[in-house]
Amino acid sequence: MNDSNDENSLPANNTLADDALVNLEAEFEDSNVKEVLDKLDNELIGLVPVKTRIREIAALLLVDRLRKQFALSSETPTLHMNFTGNPGTGKTTVALRMSEILHRLGYVREGHLVSVTRDDLVGQYIGHTAPKTKEVIKKAMGGVLFIDEAYYLYKPENERDYGAESIEILLQVMENNRDDLVVILAGYKDRMDTFFHSNPGMRSRIAHHVDFPDYSADELLQIAKLMLADQNYCFSPDAEKAFSEYITIRMTLEHFANARSVRNALDRARLRQANRLFANASKSLSKTDLMTLEAEDILASRVFLEGKLDMDSDAIEE
Repeated sequence: MNDSNDENSLPANNTLADDALVNLEAEFEDSNVKEVLDKLDNELIGLVPVKTRIREIAALLLVDRLRKQFALSSETPTLHMNFTGNPGTGKTTVALRMSEILHRLGYVREGHLVSVTRDDLVGQYIGHTAPKTKEVIKKAMGGVLFIDEAYYLYKPENERDYGAESIEILLQVMENNRDDLVVILAGYKDRMDTFFHSNPGMRSRIAHHVDFPDYSADELLQIAKLMLADQNYCFSPDAEKAFSEYITIRMTLEHFANARSVRNALDRARLRQANRLFANASKSLSKTDLMTLEAEDILASRVFLEGKLDMDSDAIEE
């Protein structure tokens, strides 16, 4: 059979004939993007609006790739993004998966994620900022640059601050190298809104604004159980009940950071479990003993002390 007679074959210029047909589902499977989206579903509890938006972006890029096969010209979609939400809501994890999606669909060469903050970009003296920013950009080229708490780049109250220089360099790269670098800014929504108001050039380069909602108490309990399972731990029935109560109280207190606070609480609970077991070192232990967190490991948290934390403390002991 002569492949040149196949209605779906590519002409010499590598574009499909006008009457050719393409299968979107097959293209989706071939791209292996579904694997990344499934991974995102398995890694993160809830966040339905966020996952929906990521799927929409993936669909846009997939259709754009099919359009190119027919030589349907259009500008490369602007893919710079803004992730807003409170700490511990999964922004970094989603950025990592987004980098994989972009790579598998051919929008970035390597698909790696470079995560930075202001300190990685802005220098402390004249002539220091440009080299620092350019070095970070060089490392991120071909992938995704994730700038956490991006609003700290702009400090108008300090006339000698060099953050504006870093922003100017980023703006140029975001415009001129958008086919080789995707920038994702992240931070609290209100502060990012203020940042964009003060930097309209940055706002104009951001195509996708994704808001990450806080987790519900039930979702945080599910997250806790997944975190424990990953470490080969589990709650006893009474410990699970105690941790559910812990979450309800902790969510009302200052410095709550969603899944991050849950992870810190579990680390403290594991420490208490170890000390509890060591206090009875003469007793033989089973595999179940070594795996199980009991209610007393949870209830010893300072969160239960009169239902509040000592906010004068420099560190929050979960």
